[in-house]
Amino acid sequence: MRVTVAKTAGFCYGVKRAVELAETTAQTGVPCVMLGPVIHNSSVIRHLASMGMTVVERPEDVPPGAVVILRSHGEGRAVYDVLKAKDIQIVDATCPNVSRIHTLAKTAQEEGRRVIIIGAAGHPEVQAIAGWCQEPLIFQDGQALADYFSAHRDEAEKPLTMLCQTTSTQKVWNFCVENAKKLCTNIKIFDTICNATCARQSEAQRLSVQNDAVVVIGGRDSANTKRLFELCGALCSHTVWIENSDELDMAQFEKGACVAITAGASTPAWIIKEVYDKMNEENMVIEESFEEMLEKSIKTLHTGEKVTGMVTAITPTEIYVDLGTKHAGYIPVAELTDDPTVKVEDIVKVGDEIETCVVRVNDAEGVVTLSKKRLDSVKSWDDVEAACEDHTTVEGVVTEENKGGVVVSVKGVRVFVPASQTGIPRDQPMTELLKQKVKLRITEVNRARRRVVGSIRAVTAAERAEKAAEVWNNIEEGKRYRGVVKSLTSYGAFVDIGGVDGMVHVSELSWSRIKHPSEVVNPGDEVEVYVISFDPEKRKISLGMKDKSQDPWANFVDSYKPEDTAKVRVVKLMTFGAFAEVVPGVDGLIHISQLADHRVDKPADVVSEGDEVEVKITDIDYDKKKVSLSIRALLEEAQRTEDGEDGAVVASSDGEATEVVSDFQAE
Repeated sequence: MRVTVAKTAGFCYGVKRAVELAETTAQTGVPCVMLGPVIHNSSVIRHLASMGMTVVERPEDVPPGAVVILRSHGEGRAVYDVLKAKDIQIVDATCPNVSRIHTLAKTAQEEGRRVIIIGAAGHPEVQAIAGWCQEPLIFQDGQALADYFSAHRDEAEKPLTMLCQTTSTQKVWNFCVENAKKLCTNIKIFDTICNATCARQSEAQRLSVQNDAVVVIGGRDSANTKRLFELCGALCSHTVWIENSDELDMAQFEKGACVAITAGASTPAWIIKEVYDKMNEENMVIEESFEEMLEKSIKTLHTGEKVTGMVTAITPTEIYVDLGTKHAGYIPVAELTDDPTVKVEDIVKVGDEIETCVVRVNDAEGVVTLSKKRLDSVKSWDDVEAACEDHTTVEGVVTEENKGGVVVSVKGVRVFVPASQTGIPRDQPMTELLKQKVKLRITEVNRARRRVVGSIRAVTAAERAEKAAEVWNNIEEGKRYRGVVKSLTSYGAFVDIGGVDGMVHVSELSWSRIKHPSEVVNPGDEVEVYVISFDPEKRKISLGMKDKSQDPWANFVDSYKPEDTAKVRVVKLMTFGAFAEVVPGVDGLIHISQLADHRVDKPADVVSEGDEVEVKITDIDYDKKKVSLSIRALLEEAQRTEDGEDGAVVASSDGEATEVVSDFQAE
């Protein structure tokens, strides 16, 4: 016979904590009682009774002067009120996962929301949850929920909060969520199934498929054991439920069969071991593992000790860890990481193995506080020192700014970066680096003084040098680059094309005539440029931005011919005339003699830069790409037209004045 024991079988974190609290309290010698069985396992209750601990059913029955243990299933608010009124000392063994549900129910009540509880109405855990709110609705499954809200549509429109018994199955919960979302219009849903329960149920189902028979161990009153039995029975026809080894009938198993053992959360390890020993006494491997487990369960932990455990539950404030000892371990979220940008769910998940160090041991409560951050800090200092020695690049997040520079968190280690090493110009604020992820080099480490200095600029300079080398190795005339405008001068713009700055002359920025580069680009703009020429020795690159595919002269020739009229813009005045832009990239000259129909001393007497005027294209030199323009020609044409229409006096061949009448007038 091959016997496999589930890794998740036995005490969960909450049950282990409750039993250890009860044992510790009983050992004090002070009279103590349990308010209801601390867990649902008769063997454990008998064990506690042997230590002098009895069970009472009501808070009013607690003897004066006795200490009362509140069971892992929790109690309602009223129980706490009665015990406090009687001034009775309380040892609260409520499972932290159940306590979280109490808080959610209490919050819902304060917000005016009615609470829905998915679970068994008679179970102590459900009754305790109901004790933290008024008139809760309790449903066994999704069908019961759907039937109720289908019949009470007005209730479905009220504010609701839905919670779940920690030992419910995911299948039942998912069905309830599906129906609640369909029927309820204002509902908050919290999945409060214990993660350890989910892991236990998933492993039990997997083992049920892989084996010929399954043995489920647990108390008859244990809800989570009952669900284990139901889940395994649905997948393996030969599934048996026992409380201890005395109930195990070996005759029901065939020789050579493969049998799996699982157990509810309230089943102690020694009962599981007894069942295993009875099934296969010759198999020493698992027996030894149980011996080791029992040895670990009584091990004492010490502050500063490094320990490894499995994450069993995650709450907004704590991460619970099963250390395999008598202590219940937890990591406050603040002790998980020093990185402010990292989320808890990105670091750990339920079922993960995690290495931590012990911060504080509370033997009285059986709880040990753990820290992953402190253990990581030791490793991080080693990594930072190694990075300094090896001149390697590290990453971190800028967490604060001071007048001398910025502080970067590198794996939890504070690294100071002087202002001169941030790479930020003096006239710019360093606040733009806050919360940014940066790369830096560690330049100094003094572990004794806990001082670390780094440089962001060293990394950016190295990266820029590497990129520059790549540019110079591959540069060629006509090659295009995507760059960033770094600065402007009166004669052009400097563009970073990847570690190297090139200059775009003002004449190469646009086909249009411009006075200053700022008319086209600004620092920080992304632009596309091409290489006009370069000098590797002088490290100079001349760039262009004008689109060569759009030839302004070709556009001009397609649009205009001699004798055409055009509206142009005066762009420059000279002593001999004025240049005017006909189309972007093509200028024509209006000679001083063509600026007016009278004598002009200087062009500025007639036109100014920026003026738009009508001209006649008098000549086009296609070879030299020169254009001659005339305002005078249009003025004279206008005058002749006016004279021809209204009648004008002109000189005849004999010098006498003759009246000329237009054809229109003659008709």
